[in-house]
Amino acid sequence: MVRRVAVTGLGVVSPLGCTLSSFWDRLIRGESGIELITAFDTTEYATKFGGIVKELDLDAFVPKKTQRRSDPFCHYGLAAAHLAVADCGIDFSKEDGYRAGVMVSSGIGGLQILQDQMRTLIDKGPRRFSPFMIPEMITNILSGMIAIEYGLKGPNFAVVSACASGTHSIGESLRMIQHGDADIMLAGGAEASLCELGVGGFNALKALSTRNDDPQRASRPFDVDRDGFVPAEGAGVIVLEDWDHAVARGAHIYCEMAGYGRTCDAYHMTAPIGTGEGAAKGIEFAMKDAGVTPEEISYINAHGTSTPLNDKCETLAIKGAMGDAAYKTMISSTKSMMGHLLGAAGGVEAVVCALAFEHGAVPPTINYETPDPDCDLDYIPNTARDLKMTACLSNSLGFGGHNATICMKAVK
Repeated sequence: MVRRVAVTGLGVVSPLGCTLSSFWDRLIRGESGIELITAFDTTEYATKFGGIVKELDLDAFVPKKTQRRSDPFCHYGLAAAHLAVADCGIDFSKEDGYRAGVMVSSGIGGLQILQDQMRTLIDKGPRRFSPFMIPEMITNILSGMIAIEYGLKGPNFAVVSACASGTHSIGESLRMIQHGDADIMLAGGAEASLCELGVGGFNALKALSTRNDDPQRASRPFDVDRDGFVPAEGAGVIVLEDWDHAVARGAHIYCEMAGYGRTCDAYHMTAPIGTGEGAAKGIEFAMKDAGVTPEEISYINAHGTSTPLNDKCETLAIKGAMGDAAYKTMISSTKSMMGHLLGAAGGVEAVVCALAFEHGAVPPTINYETPDPDCDLDYIPNTARDLKMTACLSNSLGFGGHNATICMKAVK
């Protein structure tokens, strides 16, 4: 028999703020965190805006020396991990370090370090490479750095599955606790790709919105006038804990992490399969794993990138997995307010779901003005709603055809 798993701590670093209260307040008010990029000259870039982290007091979480020797994706992930640990109230000095682990991933990893070192190579030659370049940029380094902070010697690695990385990390961490490999896992994702290479690369793919004259209305999932996703940065980390362990120490439990499904489209490098069948199977597997029916799903935090292919295929996937219940389920894309945090998205959106249980409300999809006939479900347009949730899903879909869904249930 597998063990129950509780969500006991939340940490978020996002374009909508870096405290749970400010993050939730802005989400529920339907505010946009999208702004023009000022960190580099965007004159030659088709997209000139993004979801930028602006309210983080980095010195409060990451020493100056570590800041100099690590990529911004690690800064965001370390800060989110510190916030989650503080929120859950665990004193790791009193825990068995080998029973606690970390799986905080990234879709891309240290892209800004790579970019800076490439400039050094071109300008000054190969003798000027930093000896820390490789450890600073590898994607798994963040999980290692978080473990060092708290002495966590249990399971530790990173899942790389593009924009599904954060959700896969949470799901795999769930499995480890369910099967007794660990009692506590810090799980989620971090990303910092708002640099020349990141924005330029996604522009070359024609994947980003170019609504430069109106950035805050650019991310418009499920709206017929959407024109691509809005890139964003940040991190989301949650603390997963064996249920009995959490109860024994009197922890506050936001919700139960109850189910996990993952599949692959096995179809195309960047496009989802047109029928949505791969993502539908992932949703089915997550519900079955959690022991819930489609009728018990109150809310879905959709992947909802604001690209025509994703939004249509995800709609088909939800209908394929849930049947008629899909039309009665509330769905929103919080990327409409934050943009797309890529490998961090699943971590941040799990925080959103946990807060939705806590507050009895679900955030809207903003900028939803003209429904797309291919997207005909209830996307909670523009205004949040009160909702006492029984169970919810969070979807993440990544390049490579990676599909991941987690299912959370109310505390009983």
